[in-house]
Amino acid sequence: MRFLIRDRDARFTAAFDEVFTSLGIRIIKTPVCAPQANAIAERWVGTVRRECTDRPLIYGEGHLHRVLRTYERHDNRHRPHRSRDCRPPQPPHAPAPPTDLDQVRLQRRQVLDGLINQYRRAA
Repeated sequence: MRFLIRDRDARFTAAFDEVFTSLGIRIIKTPVCAPQANAIAERWVGTVRRECTDRPLIYGEGHLHRVLRTYERHDNRHRPHRSRDCRPPQPPHAPAPPTDLDQVRLQRRQVLDGLINQYRRAA
């Protein structure tokens, strides 16, 4: 880590900052009275907590890393994002749209031991 971006909450004492600066990490404080300054990071953390880490029992650092990697892959490749017209940031190659909707079959793939379900058209 090279930077730590944090707000100006009183919980972050000088001793807290000293731990990071002693490791060569530069502390960057968000601007005063600017609640939207860190909005993207706050949104990501909230989404990960609600959809991913609040539900399963995480039993170690290695397990947490695997869960977060899997969720990140899901978020970037499958989960729709409102800011992108309900498309994921890195969509997988999509087949041509179907001509007969009565013949469309879906295939379900479970992610994170069934915590998340992804659907795509079956061949």
